[in-house]
Amino acid sequence: MAPARVGTTGETFNKVNFAAPRSFGTALKSDLKETLFPDDPFHDFKGNPLPIKAKKALKYFVPIFEWLPKYTRKLFMHDLLAGITIASLAIPQGISYAKLANIPPIIGLYSSFVPPLIYAVFGSSKHLAVGTVAASSLIIAATIETKVNPAENQELYVNLVFTATLVSGVTQLILGVFRLGILVDFLSHSTILGFMGGTATLICLQQLKGILGLKHFTTHTDMVSVIRAIFKNRKEIRWESTVVGVIFLVFLQFTRFVKQKKPKLFWVSAIGPMVVVTSGCIFAYLAHAEKHGITIVGHLGKGINPSSLKRLDFDPKYISAPIQAGLITAMIALAEGIAIGRSFAIMENEQIDGNKEMIAFGLMNIVGSITSCYLTTGPFSKTAVNYNAGCKTQMTNVVMSMCMMLTLLFLAPLFSYTPLVALSAIIMSAMLGLIEYEKAYHLYKTDKFDFSICMIAFFGVAFISMDVGLMLSVGLALLRALLYVARPASSKLGKIPDTYVYRDVEQYPGAIGIPKTIILQVGSPIYFANSGYLRERILRWVRDEKANKDSQGDDVEYVILDLGGVTSIDITGVETLTEICRSLEVKEIKVVIVNPRLEVMEKLIVTHFIDKIGKERVFLSIDEAIEGCKFSLVHSKDYGSQEC
Repeated sequence: MAPARVGTTGETFNKVNFAAPRSFGTALKSDLKETLFPDDPFHDFKGNPLPIKAKKALKYFVPIFEWLPKYTRKLFMHDLLAGITIASLAIPQGISYAKLANIPPIIGLYSSFVPPLIYAVFGSSKHLAVGTVAASSLIIAATIETKVNPAENQELYVNLVFTATLVSGVTQLILGVFRLGILVDFLSHSTILGFMGGTATLICLQQLKGILGLKHFTTHTDMVSVIRAIFKNRKEIRWESTVVGVIFLVFLQFTRFVKQKKPKLFWVSAIGPMVVVTSGCIFAYLAHAEKHGITIVGHLGKGINPSSLKRLDFDPKYISAPIQAGLITAMIALAEGIAIGRSFAIMENEQIDGNKEMIAFGLMNIVGSITSCYLTTGPFSKTAVNYNAGCKTQMTNVVMSMCMMLTLLFLAPLFSYTPLVALSAIIMSAMLGLIEYEKAYHLYKTDKFDFSICMIAFFGVAFISMDVGLMLSVGLALLRALLYVARPASSKLGKIPDTYVYRDVEQYPGAIGIPKTIILQVGSPIYFANSGYLRERILRWVRDEKANKDSQGDDVEYVILDLGGVTSIDITGVETLTEICRSLEVKEIKVVIVNPRLEVMEKLIVTHFIDKIGKERVFLSIDEAIEGCKFSLVHSKDYGSQEC
């Protein structure tokens, strides 16, 4: 500890803690804990006997053991209604999104049977409804089509889809087990907004094939190729298909309008897709739609999921496509699913564990990949319906799964007459709701850089490809973050009149300067990437202040550096502080340090920086530093003249 110091008025300064730095192991353990376990999930385990700890651990890692023992008949009645409601949405969506992924429609139904059961056991969100999503379906199709054409070799294509689902599940599980949810944070809100908008636009354009009844189309996903394909094959357009598609689309948009105007009538929008599929099946059967150019889904066999374990394909010739599709969809599915789960949890003043969600998503996709399912997550539309239907627990996913089982066992063949134009209308209606132009306009009005990130994602996805658009947007977001790191904020502080508060003089022009002293605040870690900039910026502050005070007949004798906002510092940063100290000593200006944090203080001690400037130049607060400088000026012009 530094000895107590006395100010000009006789008061004693508080002692600064110069304790020996922690060991490497202790510091590493603390850093890892804050990085991997910021929520301290095991705080309830302390002080309990081993059986209690084991019970708590089981509840923590398998959430169903937390809520199932407290489950009641009243809760089940709510969940039963919600589960049946989302099942009515899952059937048409499952068939539609399977079509979007260019896989047999029955796989879309399979994917709403097994994964929801897994999520009900391991998931932490009571509102999230599991199912397939359009964006991931399109990414899988666009990526795997580069290796295998589904029309020429559908069996191999489907095998690679299952393999991509396995890769995605393993990736999600690893991220969850090692608590690396921080990686998902690199997908900013602006990136996701632009990506989803661009993907939704592409999907809407691609559904024109079904709406217009085209026989030939493009396998490319960019907007130019899609529009070119439509004009190239315009002679194939069937007016019968177009009329039916427009009628279905108008009906679905009307149900969405009713829901927006009367939220209590959410069920109108929820059953809309099922009404379209059912009426489409009846129409196709009675009107012999295929004779009029309206294609139907075709054969859908009975039976629950067969095993697809032996269908996983790791052939080096093709494996790059499933790996690429799996990695991209893993991150997109996590970002979308966790964000949606958190959004609905906040409405109920609750929280969900992002790492538990990763583990749940990973397990349900791993199990799904070996039970003839493809990638699933928590789609917004189904989750919103689940929430509005009054769900209470994860049991809604179990109810939906049981409804899907009954459908697969008894009702699946009835949906074989579903017109593809009906599925296109369902997909297009869902995608129109994902183009959130109001949020994009809000970004434009509030943050032009975020708007740029959003637009890069949107136009990159729309005109190049989904993975390129995503990478460009993430790259721009990272560039912004690096600029914040490389050019951190620093400010000159002044005292607010009649207070003991010091604030940025640029923000508070009325703040008063201190005679012979300049107070500077650094608000970020000091690393090799920004140390050069900080050195030049601090020296420029001093130069400008010195010129200003010289013109007033004053002089700068002390520079007080407030390091309270510096969370860490590396060796280059310490060397930079040393260089600043030396440069200012030449000008007979002394450097004083205020409030260094624990990690920073430890580094300053082990590098002997504190020894070089002297412990008497380190203070707990700006007020004490100013009093110390006044005391030094009054008693000795040479006080603290050690060289750095």
